[in-house]
Amino acid sequence: MEGMGGAVSARAGEHAQVSICYNYGCSRETEVRIHRARLLRLGARLGQAANAEEERARLAGEIGMLYRIAATQSPVAADRAGNYLDGGVEGRMDCIDHATSTTRLLRLLEARGWLRFHRVAEPARRTRFIFQHFSAVIEERSVEKAGPNPGGADGAPPANAYVVDSWFGDNGEPAVVLPLVEWLNGGGPNVQ
Repeated sequence: MEGMGGAVSARAGEHAQVSICYNYGCSRETEVRIHRARLLRLGARLGQAANAEEERARLAGEIGMLYRIAATQSPVAADRAGNYLDGGVEGRMDCIDHATSTTRLLRLLEARGWLRFHRVAEPARRTRFIFQHFSAVIEERSVEKAGPNPGGADGAPPANAYVVDSWFGDNGEPAVVLPLVEWLNGGGPNVQ
């Protein structure tokens, strides 16, 4: 899960390059170029969000769209939901690949000033029985003023945090966005 910073290069109004991980555990990476016109349309769609809830809903679809772009320049088009539907194919992605790549995509949007109601946080990990699962995380800005953990007990996840989990769907499908607390308790589609 290291190396998520610095994997994005973009200046406002220019093309962007983002490193996308695949083949489980980020064992392979490919630089994906996102053209200026696509980025500007994406920024305009995010800019139409009137509040944090709308921004999260729009982010789910935009992350899917960015993965569709990545699929035209890398083998990640082969990625299917979970870990077992894509067998051993080139381009498969596990939750580490998704958490890392989605965090990089979110940081691209954040660097361009297109996340008005959220900030990108470090990925989260949940452990259930012997299984671990990772996801990208955003935190709602309006609640940040209340402190790092508003309404939560010491050690509890922030109430203003949400996962942006692209692992639950096939390549290019909208990411699942839900409260971090719900996700930590096993929330999300039943995907293996």
